[in-house]
Amino acid sequence: MIRERVLSLLLSQEGYLSGEAMSRELGVSRAAIWKAIEALRQEGYEISSAPNRGYRLEQAPDHLREGELAGPLEGCVLGSHLLCLEQIDSTNTEAKRQAMAGAPEGLVVLAEEQTGGRGRLGRSFQSPKGTGLYLSALMRPRLAPEATTNLTAWVAVAVCDGIESCCGVRPQIKWTNDIVLHGKKLCGILTELGLESETNSLEYLVTGIGINTNQRREDFAPEIQDMATSLALELGRPVRRAELAGHVIRALDRMYRNFPDNKAEYLARYRKDCLTTGHPVQLITPSQRREAQAIEIDDQFRLVVELPDGTREALMAGEVSVRGMYGYV
Repeated sequence: MIRERVLSLLLSQEGYLSGEAMSRELGVSRAAIWKAIEALRQEGYEISSAPNRGYRLEQAPDHLREGELAGPLEGCVLGSHLLCLEQIDSTNTEAKRQAMAGAPEGLVVLAEEQTGGRGRLGRSFQSPKGTGLYLSALMRPRLAPEATTNLTAWVAVAVCDGIESCCGVRPQIKWTNDIVLHGKKLCGILTELGLESETNSLEYLVTGIGINTNQRREDFAPEIQDMATSLALELGRPVRRAELAGHVIRALDRMYRNFPDNKAEYLARYRKDCLTTGHPVQLITPSQRREAQAIEIDDQFRLVVELPDGTREALMAGEVSVRGMYGYV
């Protein structure tokens, strides 16, 4: 769409950019450029104009759209294709629909709002409009399904990288896939895969990320207010979601380029970021709740725990929920 391409050009330019230059760059008429500028203004973009100088973007609303992200994601595999939606049931569900319809690797689905956001073990993920960053990335690695078991742990490290590069603060990881800042949940990650029915080979992977960005405390349901937080609450200022999205997707792209060969680096970084080890925890399954001591992350990203009788177990992601003894962490 011309509007998105014009927005991308304005974002890449510090000063004025002439309508003629944009017309040449995009191969469209000056009238088409003017119509795109007017449409962006109606959507809340403050664009000044000056005779013989052109247009300049003065201020932009906090929207997730292709024109905002195309420039920052240039050269990336993940983010090479973008689908920016106002509302969707779940970005993961939509990414899987797109995958089954033949969408290329690198597609990232972003939404202003999810009506059916999902987490691990079928839990819901609150996704109010215009406050969080909700995105899913489609990957098609040429790997056996079992070779991707640890991908979510790699994604967790990448999300910490993206948040740190954007906001200057590095969160931590609650095993296995919750991103935590100052002891409260900031982000959830859900990775799902699709298998070819006849050969059981891997057809696609979708990793979904939901980051609480600009929520106020009252935006969270009462039952999670004491365990959830947002970047705005912790930083004391709002965070522009489009900027955060660019940092997070670039970090995901770097991670994917290293997966699975650079395991030693990501394992070491996961161990450093993980706040679960060294603490007493509760191991929760549908049928029981046990107490244990979290000892370490082993070479397969499993959580090694020691039970009261001294025996040790290595827990696989998806087998059990792990909570702190006296709270969320």
